[in-house]
Amino acid sequence: MRVLLIGANGYLGRFVADRLLADPAVQLTALGRGDDADVRFDLATGSPGALTRFLDAVHPGVVINCAGATRGGARELTRHNTVAVATVCEALRRSGCGARLVQIGCSAEYGPSQPGSSTAEDAVPRPGGPYGVSKLAATELVLGSGLDAVVLRVFSPAGPGTPAGSPLGRLAEAMRRAMQAGDGDLKLGGLGTQRDFVDVRDVARAVHAASLSAAQGVINIGSGRAVRLRDAASVLARVAGYGGALHELDAPHGSHLRSSIGHPRTDPEHPSPAAYPYPDGCGSWQQADVRTARDRLGWRPRISLEESLADIWMEAACRI
Repeated sequence: MRVLLIGANGYLGRFVADRLLADPAVQLTALGRGDDADVRFDLATGSPGALTRFLDAVHPGVVINCAGATRGGARELTRHNTVAVATVCEALRRSGCGARLVQIGCSAEYGPSQPGSSTAEDAVPRPGGPYGVSKLAATELVLGSGLDAVVLRVFSPAGPGTPAGSPLGRLAEAMRRAMQAGDGDLKLGGLGTQRDFVDVRDVARAVHAASLSAAQGVINIGSGRAVRLRDAASVLARVAGYGGALHELDAPHGSHLRSSIGHPRTDPEHPSPAAYPYPDGCGSWQQADVRTARDRLGWRPRISLEESLADIWMEAACRI
């Protein structure tokens, strides 16, 4: 099976590439903007016609799109997350390759949900920011394209390679600085936020499974369990061997927890995560209903959050 992977050098794309390369039945071609891609092509600026000619030449059986932007203004997010997907869909419609499309969506498309609830694929999307809007628009383009296509809505990915600007990445960096400085107190905000964390390697397994399946529509990819960021911090501190005190900046006055947990210092040059809202526009709670992934892909998450956090910490500790 020949697979065209778009965005192979991104956070999720790297693990998807590794998973596909481990399958002897897969012939992988990577398309992207970087010099290390097999084929250089910018979806945000390239024409559907040029991509169609490439598809007709390579004739992939599956196209996996892991490309996109998570930061930037509305125009930039729209260009990289929506216009780029329009280009892919148009090129696939014009091409004679008949490839199946696996599009990587995200939980930010759903927006805020009711605390205690599990979000299923039939929930009405109400994205809370331009990132979620741009990804939802891409999903609608895919679903309305008439292609053999599936959209995997990935909840909060974690594990090795976690971006330093993500909440878990900032938490690990803050703990690293505290341990390096011998600081026994860390101050963090937003620890009451609850998210459904899923390891990037499990996400890659889901993408692989989706590429081999006949499933269409939207499928959630998550752990099926919301975890409070405060609890994730406790696990990270235990893994790191940090025994300081966690002070929650947005908790009632004087409230603090002492456990094996870490927290960022208040430092104008190294702002605390309290300086940043949780970036996905999904409010205080998200938890995936993952029954569709189980039933239609035969997929279940395998890697625990503790293992994901241990890998995040290993990368942070290398900078101590």
